[in-house]
Amino acid sequence: MNRPKQFDRNLIVIGAGAAGLVSAYIAAAVKANVTLIEAGQMGGDCLNTGCIPSKALIRCARMAQQARGAARFGVGLPEPEIDLPTVMKHVRESIEAIEPNDSIERYSGLGVEVLQGYARLRDPWTVQVRMNDGSEQVLTGRAIVLATGAVPVVPPLPGLQQVSYVTSETLWGRLAQLPRVPAKLLVLGGGAIGCELAQAFCRLGASVTLVEKAPRLLPAEDEPISEVVTEALLSEGVAVLTGTEAQRFEADTARQGAGTAVVKSVQGERTLAFDLLLLALGRRPYIQDLGLQELGLVDDDGRLQTDACLRTKYPHILAAGDLVGPYRFTHMASHQAWYAAVNGLFGDLKKFSVDYSVVPRAVFVDPEVAGVGLTEVQARERGIAYELTCYELRELDRAIVDGSRSGFVRVLTAKGKDRIIGASIVGENAAEMIAELVLAMRHGLGMNKLLGTIHTYPTMMEANRFAAGAWKRANAPKKTLKLLEWFHRWRRG
Repeated sequence: MNRPKQFDRNLIVIGAGAAGLVSAYIAAAVKANVTLIEAGQMGGDCLNTGCIPSKALIRCARMAQQARGAARFGVGLPEPEIDLPTVMKHVRESIEAIEPNDSIERYSGLGVEVLQGYARLRDPWTVQVRMNDGSEQVLTGRAIVLATGAVPVVPPLPGLQQVSYVTSETLWGRLAQLPRVPAKLLVLGGGAIGCELAQAFCRLGASVTLVEKAPRLLPAEDEPISEVVTEALLSEGVAVLTGTEAQRFEADTARQGAGTAVVKSVQGERTLAFDLLLLALGRRPYIQDLGLQELGLVDDDGRLQTDACLRTKYPHILAAGDLVGPYRFTHMASHQAWYAAVNGLFGDLKKFSVDYSVVPRAVFVDPEVAGVGLTEVQARERGIAYELTCYELRELDRAIVDGSRSGFVRVLTAKGKDRIIGASIVGENAAEMIAELVLAMRHGLGMNKLLGTIHTYPTMMEANRFAAGAWKRANAPKKTLKLLEWFHRWRRG
């Protein structure tokens, strides 16, 4: 494997999801010769099967739920009728409206060569491309960015291949073929995807059962957050089975796609019937047929090993996005892409370690869940001394008038200081509200600065300031207040 004396490209990017697109964009912006290779749809998972279609579906479901709750605001409406083809039309049109931003035409116009085909590393510098039209190209790259993403986990459970299951990727094609929402939906997995889609389908009229192996939903979040989400799902009619694991499946030969699942908990086994089975059990890196194993880039567990600068054992081969983790968010893929592109192009001169210090996250259930930095569990596990401040949204004026009083703002600060080390919000527009706390953490603004910032009244954002106020009251300087009390008494004469 001799290093070429000359290279066809400065950078070759494999995969046109968020990480790949941003890597190619950056390379073109600094006038590098860059080729982007994608066999499937431009935009990757987020645009075509992930963020965009799921949020479009959630929006439709929320409209139905708002119609059901309109009577408490004095607006009487009948039970909404769900027209699934029209719902899917909104999903499809949402994707189509965003597609031009990720299109071949746009990136070609930016100076990126886009090849439609399957890439494979022949050696550390050579990429063989089997084009979709049947032809073949071979390119050498001074640097290579792997951005092939991740795929849904499908467990090897007995009978699973005999039932017609869907994942977060294949769900949309199935829904496009159905005349109506499935009557009975079984969702395996109580993480973000499972909770979001379980609630959405329940609101669209399905009878939904959500099964989670862990003792609670959203196990990565603190327990109070899990409790609010669980209560919300139960109140809307989702059957939530935590501490429960699927054992086996059996197809219903009388109904296409339908079947039964046997699940097990400490109470024993039970059988659940379904018309549609959705697997939401996490995602694993996509490494198949890329030549990574042959080059020794993947460990025995199927993980691509990278350093703090996203470099593999060959420093000119880098990885970004869901392929490498540790956070599988679209915004993290875009964040990593800058480091991958810059380190690939300029790493011989100066390299940069990825900054993971302030990473926002969100789950688009209702009420929304959002967070940044450490959870309380993580702080305890790492032995970090902290203070917890909580402000309940039921006390917030805007939440009261909007009828959205469920939730809270929880902020972790370093013990004895106003420095924010983590925050979580549950409530209406939590994913928007967290941005202020992300900004505060990123630029070292503490609770005192947050409290001293004017917030528009009445808005949900005021909850952040009130949380800062609660922190201030808990950390009031007692000696100074005693002195002021004496001073004012003296002033009265």
